Amino acid sequence: MNVPFLDLKAQLPQVREEIEQRFSRIIDNTAFVCRSEVQEFEERFAELHDVQYAVGLSSGTDGNHLAFLCCSIGEGYEVILPVYTFIATAEGISHSKAAPVFVDVDEKTFNIDISKIEEKMTSRTKAINPVHLFGQPSDMNQIRKIAEKHNILVIEDSAQAHCAEYRGKRVGGIGKVSSWSFYPGKNLGAWGEAGALTTNDEEIYRKALKLRDHGSEKKYYHDLIGFNYRMSEFQAAVLNVKMKYIEEWTEKRRLNAYRYNQRLSEIDSVIIPSVLDGVRHVYHLYVIRARERDKLQAYLKENGIGTGLHYPFPLHLTGAYSHLGLKKGDFPMAEKLADEILSLPMYAELTEEQIDYVCEKIKDFYKK
Repeated sequence: MNVPFLDLKAQLPQVREEIEQRFSRIIDNTAFVCRSEVQEFEERFAELHDVQYAVGLSSGTDGNHLAFLCCSIGEGYEVILPVYTFIATAEGISHSKAAPVFVDVDEKTFNIDISKIEEKMTSRTKAINPVHLFGQPSDMNQIRKIAEKHNILVIEDSAQAHCAEYRGKRVGGIGKVSSWSFYPGKNLGAWGEAGALTTNDEEIYRKALKLRDHGSEKKYYHDLIGFNYRMSEFQAAVLNVKMKYIEEWTEKRRLNAYRYNQRLSEIDSVIIPSVLDGVRHVYHLYVIRARERDKLQAYLKENGIGTGLHYPFPLHLTGAYSHLGLKKGDFPMAEKLADEILSLPMYAELTEEQIDYVCEKIKDFYKK
């Protein structure tokens, strides 16, 4: 049996016809950027996450960038973020000319270690940028307490957490502003690059609208030096169709995670994902910790099972951030996780038989 790590084709039968119908309307109307499909997306996505405003963008990295610019966080300021995340989180800070300040992560949730945040704060700290990694919300109550104590902002990275919830509230509206990604492999994925920013702050919303479109809300009236971060009508159309199914797909992911948990919990050499109390984990990725990870990954590949490494290097060990002068040993938990984590196949269309096969092969590996 072959079990791909991600099978985007499995989703096509449910959405293809309606997406193609919307594509035809876009082509007939010859309106391709930030028109009716984008407007519909913004309204529906904001409603989906219980926030007042959403701004459609051309990528999630653009959302990271604009989140800081819209909060006037730039040169001379510092932003605290987890060292264990995709580089786009840090890039948003760097592109804004602020300084990223890395913090180690929690062993169980892989999210930012709350106990280590305050020791990294200085008089230049302007915000905390928690990442809801792999689909699990960070401990936002504790993060907000720290932020309020020091009078700084909370800016969420929700790129992997569509429809995730923290104590009954959807992520994306808990902090001052949140960035989102709709890269094709995401739980809510476009057919190309797309992103968004959400907020309950009208001033931030208005500024984001301008910055995404050359500093202008009205054509040729340029109030700011902005960017071309506009969302394509085609990508908005894909997302508008897929939003009809996102709740159904989310529950299927959660069921698949439950099935994995049941079958893998009896294997001593595997640590299954730990879920924080009071959160709705949406399992963008199902990530285990495994003894002899590299050998296990090779064995699974030999048996037709796709896997991933998210992520093989914490950010302080990448060349991009070598200028910070950090070294191996500075963030021991993130480094330990990078050597142990393995992402197993996870998508809504994954079958119980496929999960059984994956788990049986993992058991076979450790028996040998």
